[in-house]
Amino acid sequence: MKSALVCGAGGFIGSHLVRRLRSEGFWVRGVDLRKPDFEDTHANDFIVADLRDPANCRAAVDRPFDEVYQLAADMGGAGFIFTGENDADIMHNSALVNLNVLEACRLRQVGRIFYSSSACIYPDFNQTDPETPVTREDSAYPANPDSEYGWEKLFSERLYLAYSRNHGMACRVARYHNVFGPSGTWTGGREKAPAALCRKVAEAPQGGSIEIWGDGQQTRSFLYIDDCLDATLALTRSADFAGPVNIGSEEMVSINQLAQMVMRIAGKPLAIRHVAGPQGVRGRSSDNALIRSRLGWQPALSLEQGIARTYPWIAAQVERLRAAPQPLAMPS
Repeated sequence: MKSALVCGAGGFIGSHLVRRLRSEGFWVRGVDLRKPDFEDTHANDFIVADLRDPANCRAAVDRPFDEVYQLAADMGGAGFIFTGENDADIMHNSALVNLNVLEACRLRQVGRIFYSSSACIYPDFNQTDPETPVTREDSAYPANPDSEYGWEKLFSERLYLAYSRNHGMACRVARYHNVFGPSGTWTGGREKAPAALCRKVAEAPQGGSIEIWGDGQQTRSFLYIDDCLDATLALTRSADFAGPVNIGSEEMVSINQLAQMVMRIAGKPLAIRHVAGPQGVRGRSSDNALIRSRLGWQPALSLEQGIARTYPWIAAQVERLRAAPQPLAMPS
């Protein structure tokens, strides 16, 4: 039986990846600060541990796993990344995790390791036009990410590729573009745009309104979780393609268009109120020319199909929260 280690297995993508690997017959160990929030883990073994501690990394990588997936990071949506209040934690915590995981894998002679980088590494100056953003893989340099999150991801890309060159490890690097789906963070400030808009629509009364940060003309593309996993496994198991490569969708929409799509799927027309808030770059979409040519991959689901699978799950979470008993107020 093949074995895999998933770092960040308590998170959204990590928990889905664990389930996929188990369905393929792998023995899977998951490790994270906590277990998944919305379902039981499917891992054969789950270690609750802080990967910023090198001793915890060595304990997790206690054998030469066939495949290691490093997804653990201090991250969130625009409301977490772009406020400036979390910059030091984002850079310090994620860099430590990557340094520790890589070294532990080197010591155990792990041959194959996947690292999830981000579209946030792309230069801010190539993403000022919402209609024509540039995100070809070779456009990453000269570097100028729009956030410290992007700078840390870019550093870590170089770290994995350096270990690959110097230590004979088959490191694979992907730049994820806005992955979404059920069982992901949907409230609390770290959720991304699809989950945030699904939540806002589900919470709004019929005939009410929702808020969107900025004018809503900023553009993005969004990738459904199942498509993300297909591409991740194809890249990890590639014989000779290390990346970095985009894993995302080329179906670019404005945030206003995404909100209208969610309302249509929910059957709930609402007004939109544009308010001040963090937005990130003006335009971003995945450029998939390289991954098509090297791995023959492209997304199977449209954005609307993915939202149609995601909205009912988030609406159910909203209703469950509404129905939960409220704590009694303490007498003054």
